[in-house]
Amino acid sequence: MKITPRRLATGMSLWAPNFFSGIRIRRFSEDWTHATVELHVNAFTRNYVKTAFGGSMSAMTDPYFFMLVMHQLGRGYVVWDTRGEIEFLKPGRGVLTAEFSVSPAKVEEIRERAKGGAKVLEWFETEITDRDGDVVAKVRREVYIREKKRVTAAGQS
Repeated sequence: MKITPRRLATGMSLWAPNFFSGIRIRRFSEDWTHATVELHVNAFTRNYVKTAFGGSMSAMTDPYFFMLVMHQLGRGYVVWDTRGEIEFLKPGRGVLTAEFSVSPAKVEEIRERAKGGAKVLEWFETEITDRDGDVVAKVRREVYIREKKRVTAAGQS
């Protein structure tokens, strides 16, 4: 079965770690350039002072940049999340939203930098906002990209 953006969003929303953390993937764009993720702050996802648990806000931003890059690059690359940073600016309440975007131009730049098996470490940034559009947190994620050895070897022969 082919992984479509809609199937992936539904599957990831129902996946136990996301489902029980109040994380819902609203959509992946058809061209894999954009994703929208929500965190529903409730009795299970809030902290002692009844605001969004920081770990849940970090979890809601974890895999999406690497997934957008991976789907745009295709199977010839190793792509994974290496680290993340989060700056909390305001208590999060209600429904929080994060938007993720990776342009085709950025992916082509990465593809060029990764030619021949070179390791690429690329930082991506997003914001987590509340229902009023106020920024609750700023997030940075670093993504590792490298051509798979078989691809590099085939290009050198």
